[in-house]
Amino acid sequence: MKFAVITHVPHTLKEECIYAYAPYVREMNIWGRHVSSVLLVAPDSNSDVPSVIESPYTMKDIIWKKVPAFSFVTLGQAIRALFVIPLVFFRILKACRNADHIHLRCPGNIGLLGCIVQLFFPGKPKTVKYAGNWDPNAKQPLSYRLQKWILGNSFLTKNMNVLVYGEWPAQSKNILPFFTATYKEDKKEEIEEKNFFPPWRFLFVGTLSPGKRPMYALKLIEALYKKGIAVSLDVYGDGVKRNVLEQYSSANGLTDLVSFHGNQSAAMIEKAYKESHFLMLPSQSEGWPKVIAEAMFFGLVPIATPISCVPWMLDNENRGILLSLSLKTDTDRIAAVLKTPEDLRSKSLAAKEWSQYYTLNRFEKEIQKLL
Repeated sequence: MKFAVITHVPHTLKEECIYAYAPYVREMNIWGRHVSSVLLVAPDSNSDVPSVIESPYTMKDIIWKKVPAFSFVTLGQAIRALFVIPLVFFRILKACRNADHIHLRCPGNIGLLGCIVQLFFPGKPKTVKYAGNWDPNAKQPLSYRLQKWILGNSFLTKNMNVLVYGEWPAQSKNILPFFTATYKEDKKEEIEEKNFFPPWRFLFVGTLSPGKRPMYALKLIEALYKKGIAVSLDVYGDGVKRNVLEQYSSANGLTDLVSFHGNQSAAMIEKAYKESHFLMLPSQSEGWPKVIAEAMFFGLVPIATPISCVPWMLDNENRGILLSLSLKTDTDRIAAVLKTPEDLRSKSLAAKEWSQYYTLNRFEKEIQKLL
């Protein structure tokens, strides 16, 4: 089976190996095990060296057709997009024409073009991994809403399974609730039960960008510390907000409480999961928040905003804590929960049981069904 993959994820070529963002590649390697060849349409990262958060594809027969990334954020970018869109469109069209199965990665600008191109191939089997927020009531950019409308319109979009995060009412029959996995079944055997006693170790894993709200996590730790609670925060990830966060930490006497580790390997993140009690993710938007599912796998209690499928993942606080984004309210609630170790233990065990259901073994079986 020739398998066409249309994605906006930047890729890097080094010594005949193709690299991209590790969690994405980990998933695509599983799809690749069940097809004969892959036609990849994706942008180039314009780097000669893969970053620490990139991994290589393992498929033997993979052809990468490079396309330019494009956006419409500024006037200059919009003008440039008008010139590159025809090239991207026809490369996607050619890949889809030569493929036996079409696989789109959405949302994204290249994914939007893929949504349009797939309309010309109603007879070919297709899958879409919609990695964003599928909540019908979410406020989103026009391009995202257009992709969701095309994909969810079973009159226009034929022979396609649309894999979305969470369960949502009033969806067309081609919308399938799905999940993402990181760990195999045998990983469960390594995980010990957490002891919920101070000092309390909090964790933030993700891009240090405005959308992830890392500053809110920092201020929560500061507020808990001012209440006399023994807390610490380990921050894994990098981004445009790192300098601001480090300056705030230094200016407010938090350097003994907050540690910035930058981007680290999966092994280092796993070690942090094992050593921590809580994961904080006060994001503005998520699809399937991978770090929440990973942290829950190790028994951490997630503390997150009620966006996308997060309330479903946390079973409305039976498996974690939902943030109100009122600093005083959230600080008081977390401080109160810290006084009930049995409640924390119950949340931890429930989180671990739920997350450990979604293993890579189960994920691969579901992919085989789709193919």
